[in-house]
Amino acid sequence: MLLKIVSIKEKAVPISSSIRNSFIDFSKMNASIVAIQTDVIRDGKPVIGYGFNSNGRYAPSGLLRERFIPRLLEAAPEDITNNEGTNLDPHKIFNVLMTNEKPGGHGERTVAIGTLDMAVWDAVAKIEGVPLYKLLADQYGDGTIDEKVFVYAAGGYYMPNKGLIELQDEMKGYLEAGYTKVKMKVGGDSIAEDVRRIEAVLKVVGSGDNLLVDANGRFNLKEAIAFGEAVKDYKLYWYEEAGDPLDYELQAKLSEVYPHAMATGENLFSLQDATNLIRHGGMNPKTDFLQFDCALSYGLTEYMRILEMLKENGWSSRNCIPHGGHQMSLNIAAGLGLAGNESYPGVFQPFGGFADNYKVENGHVGLPDIPGVGFEAKENLYTLLKTLN
Repeated sequence: MLLKIVSIKEKAVPISSSIRNSFIDFSKMNASIVAIQTDVIRDGKPVIGYGFNSNGRYAPSGLLRERFIPRLLEAAPEDITNNEGTNLDPHKIFNVLMTNEKPGGHGERTVAIGTLDMAVWDAVAKIEGVPLYKLLADQYGDGTIDEKVFVYAAGGYYMPNKGLIELQDEMKGYLEAGYTKVKMKVGGDSIAEDVRRIEAVLKVVGSGDNLLVDANGRFNLKEAIAFGEAVKDYKLYWYEEAGDPLDYELQAKLSEVYPHAMATGENLFSLQDATNLIRHGGMNPKTDFLQFDCALSYGLTEYMRILEMLKENGWSSRNCIPHGGHQMSLNIAAGLGLAGNESYPGVFQPFGGFADNYKVENGHVGLPDIPGVGFEAKENLYTLLKTLN
């Protein structure tokens, strides 16, 4: 008898705060959570896969409820299960979800499908009875698991009444929590003021190699080059998303003059967009980093296609450090050999951060040995996800 999906539930939940980057504030930010219940029973309970979308994009509730959830529920069991009918097949499910969807113009549907895809992979690993990172390493990798994954602390947001002292105190807190590298926002003030902020943080973290800066696409080419010129002597770990993520020419021209590592990709949501970045963005596979986030870009299913494209173009998976700061990307990093993962120790709760009782030590964190993505090992997140049951 073929496995069946019994129900799929979704709701939008707030992740609002007073922080802002150079482009948006998060005063009305929310996210979708989903639960996919199967008819498989483990330990006396039905297997339920959970998922959510990453911060920075609003809850795609309408797309999920009106289009993608009904499409998945209407699919025949043989169209969503493996050949034996004993587990869900994420690749088949991706094809079902994309039925009657035109190519190009990806829009927010990438976020909706990525949210469902996370829940599918959570269910798949739970049905197999293994952590997702082990399933990925064994079935899609070389069997090697990174027992500990590099993570950096993403913060340094602009906030009301937040001066240099408060910014330094924030960064001190990250170092005390076990992080060795921290990220701060830039582009939301004058270059001169941002340089003062950078210098204040460097007094806390020491070497520029311990500091990442993120402009969130704020600059035009002239501004991007001027900012790069102003900070190049600090030799920062990376200079992130200087301009519009789809302006590959800006990225390429900036790459010609900025001498150190750059990072981008968190707002590119498809294989084709990622391919265009590699073709036309002037990125350096020896020094630069790519930040594609599976939860925003059609899911892990599409992310694995992106990894294959990167390999064909001379890039290593060790150049990938995903945006999002969530457990899904942490599993991918551990199982498929990425360079690491972003972390949000202070914001976007309960989605930010990792399993309880797994402390960051020397800039690295471990993963729990439980089936699935590991949401059950993060109490505040699991409590929220269970409200869908």
